[in-house]
Amino acid sequence: MLHPSYSDLIEVVNSEVEPGEQPVVQSRYSIVIATAKRARQLIAGEDAAVAAGGRKPLSTAIDELYQGKVKIVSEEDIAEEEINC
Repeated sequence: MLHPSYSDLIEVVNSEVEPGEQPVVQSRYSIVIATAKRARQLIAGEDAAVAAGGRKPLSTAIDELYQGKVKIVSEEDIAEEEINC
C-alpha cells in the first residue's frame, strides 16, 4: 500500500490554495508527474530537502511533497516569474 495515499498527498499539496483559486494539483496523474520530476532532480544530484536514509529517490520525493519541503509550481507561474525578473 502506498503511504501517503494519493488523496492525502493531493490534499497536502493543495492546502495553501486560497478559496476560489484553482488547485495546484487536480488529479492523481498530476501528482505522479510532479513526484517523478522531483525524483529525476534527485537522481541528477540535487540535495534532498528531507533525510533520504538510503531510500530510493521516488520515496524521498514523495516525502518532500508530503512534508511541504518542496512546492509544485505551475508552468504559468514559472513563465510569469521569468517575465518579472
